[in-house]
Amino acid sequence: MKLGALFVASCLAMSGLVGGAKKVANSDATGSYVIDSGHSSVVFRVTHMGAAPFYGRFNDIKGEFSFDGDNPEKSTFSVEIDPASIDTNSKNRDGHLKSPDFLNVKQFPKLTFKSKSLKKDGDGWKLVGDLTLHGVTKEVAADFDWVGTGESRGQVKGGFGAEFKIKRTDFGMDYMVGPLSDEIVIMVGVEGAKK
Repeated sequence: MKLGALFVASCLAMSGLVGGAKKVANSDATGSYVIDSGHSSVVFRVTHMGAAPFYGRFNDIKGEFSFDGDNPEKSTFSVEIDPASIDTNSKNRDGHLKSPDFLNVKQFPKLTFKSKSLKKDGDGWKLVGDLTLHGVTKEVAADFDWVGTGESRGQVKGGFGAEFKIKRTDFGMDYMVGPLSDEIVIMVGVEGAKK
């Protein structure tokens, strides 16, 4: 299971501890969902000085998705992130990452992903869509895992994990390439409330 999927699984498990959740079959998962920002995570990993991986996250996530348990290829996903919600456990570093050297959040206040397809890929699934970051839109492909559904207090929750890699220079961010890796790994764990 990918790390992003583990985030969602943990959220569902915690929901069960708090609200007496029960498992719902995937055939019952079909429907539209609104993203629950409080139980969703977008985490990124970059290599610092060629020495170690470094992690950060975005705290403001919203959007919606539809999932078809019988025909997953019909599923759609739309996620919007506020890049100003970046959190690396350092106010000074976060301020620099929000600046024109990196995310330039004043000029580009949204980071979005809109799916184009979800297709079987060997033993797994591949989610393809348009990622808009730093004012540039590129097609990206992510390993995708529908984690499952649960029901708590009469509300059905569903969630998925996805993981993909990008080069930040492809999105016009070339500051400090070398000390900071060009490649960024993005791990997504999303939980939504069924409409």
